[in-house]
Amino acid sequence: MPRDEIEVPKELREFMLEEAEETFLGQKNGANKQYRYGNLHIREYNEKFLVHTDKIDPRKDPVGHLVHDAPEILIGLVCAIFSGSQVIKKLDKNSKKKSLASGLLLSIICGYLGYSTTKKLKNIWSK
Repeated sequence: MPRDEIEVPKELREFMLEEAEETFLGQKNGANKQYRYGNLHIREYNEKFLVHTDKIDPRKDPVGHLVHDAPEILIGLVCAIFSGSQVIKKLDKNSKKKSLASGLLLSIICGYLGYSTTKKLKNIWSK
């Protein structure tokens, strides 16, 4: 759990803002549902809610949200696109299926490595 996240046990009281909207935007982290209310991101689990504030509301500025709140996703995407395109350019142009398969595999691996490394660094820097 990030240091800036607040845990609200459900047995303490049912917590939910009437104006909060259920959303698919954001990492669910195993939550049953997630909601947004302005910059507030609320994850609902069986026994609790986890609540944190994002710097940028992804519904209003998705790119700004990726840059400021979720750089690991942005870096993972950039790594995936760059590595995959480089493999496709360099491999034999006569074997397009092999080039595409290799490019896709490498883009998945590099995208995941970029994502996970950035996420670890973000957690270290936030402590």
